[in-house]
Amino acid sequence: MTFEPHPREFFMPDRAPTRIALLRDKLESLRRQGVDRVVVEHFNAHFAAQTPQAFVRNVLVDGLHARWLLVGDDFRFGAKRAGDFTYLQAAGAQFGFEVEQMGSVSESGIRISSSAVREALAAGDLEHARRLLGHGYAISGHVVHGQKLGRSLGFPTLNLRISHRKPAVSGIFIVQVHGLAEKPLPAVASIGVRPTVDDSGRVLLEAHLFDFHANVYGRLVRVEFMKKLRDEARFDSLDALKDAIARDCVDARHFFGLAIPPAGESPALRRDFATSATDRIQ
Repeated sequence: MTFEPHPREFFMPDRAPTRIALLRDKLESLRRQGVDRVVVEHFNAHFAAQTPQAFVRNVLVDGLHARWLLVGDDFRFGAKRAGDFTYLQAAGAQFGFEVEQMGSVSESGIRISSSAVREALAAGDLEHARRLLGHGYAISGHVVHGQKLGRSLGFPTLNLRISHRKPAVSGIFIVQVHGLAEKPLPAVASIGVRPTVDDSGRVLLEAHLFDFHANVYGRLVRVEFMKKLRDEARFDSLDALKDAIARDCVDARHFFGLAIPPAGESPALRRDFATSATDRIQ
């Protein structure tokens, strides 16, 4: 069972933690671990007002006909977080279901938790985040249309709209894109608000795939973050922005062992090779 939105997003939207995973990504991760079914409980005012007793009766007993529960060692539930593991054990004895507690797991002496993952991602330490998660950090979504300005300037991008305003990562990254070919495709990407060309505050994930020009609008893709290159920055001119983008693409090509376009290439072709993402024109 998982709650959507996250309870802290419901109660304190301005102070809620960054989102590690979209609901789609969370469900896909659970599926890969062999989970057959996930109950997504809509978290709203009515649900939040339930007492622990009502939650057990309405959700666990009458709703799910629970026979066995596994909860984390810090699990709390019910209005004002009044329910805990001890209460669940007593309720299980009353209603006929077993309750087990999953203890904390550590990696290199650090407790694996959503907070630890957020800290690693915020710091751009993708390798540490990988160790905590057990897999590379990725965001999935359907490819959407952008403003097409980038394409007209020779900067075609693959665009994913982020549904929330506080993603766990931001900046310019080396990435690989899954879902468009048999093997993941190398790319450079940006996630953020595009400070040089947009002041709307809307968060976008944009990726430029090297040597790839197919029409993929509407396709579901997964963007896996490999290495952070830099933070987003506001540039004084488009020329300065293009220079930064060119350096990003060279760094990404070196990372993947790809050839760098010769300096004598035409400006239009060089722009196509030197395309990054979010603080680029899109």
